[in-house]
Amino acid sequence: MDAKTIQQYGDELYTALIERKPVDPLTDREPSITIEDAYQIQLRMIQRRLDAGETIVGKKIGVTSKVVMDMLKVNQPDFGQMTSGMVFNEGEAIRADSMIAPKAEAEVAFILKSDLMGPGVTAADVLRATDFVVPCFEIVDSRIRDWKIKIQDTVADNASCGVLTLGGVRRSPRQLDLALAGMVLEKNGEVISTSTGAAVQGSPANAVAWLANTLGRLGIGLKAGEVILSGSQSPLIPVKAGDSLRCDVGGLGGTSVRFI
Repeated sequence: MDAKTIQQYGDELYTALIERKPVDPLTDREPSITIEDAYQIQLRMIQRRLDAGETIVGKKIGVTSKVVMDMLKVNQPDFGQMTSGMVFNEGEAIRADSMIAPKAEAEVAFILKSDLMGPGVTAADVLRATDFVVPCFEIVDSRIRDWKIKIQDTVADNASCGVLTLGGVRRSPRQLDLALAGMVLEKNGEVISTSTGAAVQGSPANAVAWLANTLGRLGIGLKAGEVILSGSQSPLIPVKAGDSLRCDVGGLGGTSVRFI
């Protein structure tokens, strides 16, 4: 895909984000689009956000569960970049109409105290480089109409990033077994799902190591101070105004989010 086309699609997705108007799947219009093309489109979309005054605050891993991998017919996760405009405080109400078709997922966030640069990063390296972990909600949103996405669509759309909230107790990941830590997710007071960290690539630390190594091959590192979302441990939960969600993680406490 040539540079002009990449810029065109990146700008289109940025406009869809700002105007909250979805676009048709890129894979329908460009059947030969590759994942590499899609990442270049993502970079253009992110650059538009940076040009508007936002800053990079972290990175996220998506498509970590087998269910989603099977849906998208892929055998590896993807990644996106998080900007300052995506971050909400715990308990701060989020306007559901600020997004197109929001869905919530619960996961564990890693806040780094030192850089990680792949390839060659192991889960042990991730634990050493992490300052603390906390439970979080990522509210994903697709600028692709009706969530009719293939892997190239969600990659181009910055891994369907929406907004995020962080909460709970700050703890070193070296003080608990993240693979065995249980998570309970509630929506409007009803338990929706239960899981453990092992649902994410065997351990959230493994997922972060994958991200560091994948980005490292592209010459991109994970930076000290960045927030790294390790991948959903829950199903995607559609949300609307009036909904509230809470997740509790063993050893980390809970966090909540509400929509107006």
